[in-house]
Amino acid sequence: MKSVFAYLLSALVLLQTFSRELLVVDFTLNQATITARFCVNKARPQLHCDGKCYFAKQLKKQEERESKSAGPLKERLEMLPAAFNPWQPQPVRVAVRVAPRYGRVAVGTYAAPLGALFRPPLGA
Repeated sequence: MKSVFAYLLSALVLLQTFSRELLVVDFTLNQATITARFCVNKARPQLHCDGKCYFAKQLKKQEERESKSAGPLKERLEMLPAAFNPWQPQPVRVAVRVAPRYGRVAVGTYAAPLGALFRPPLGA
């Protein structure tokens, strides 16, 4: 079930992404039908329109739909401050690590005498 849903979503994304290309393919496959039904310049064959006027109108409609759907998102992103806007390039921040500095260690002052620390166990 999950794989069917994943394939469906990926197909929808690809259809949305390649919508203009699908219009071009549809136009080339059905150019004779489009010329016969929708061409405005049927009476003037010397223009060699061949349905390109209809195709230009369809492309313009597609661009308007895309601009309408992208318009609110652009406005919202422009209202965001630059720090929260994911589309604005952010300056690179370099983290510099500073090595900690320790005081000098005096040898022998912190060590306990060996006899006080290490004693053999009392005899059994």
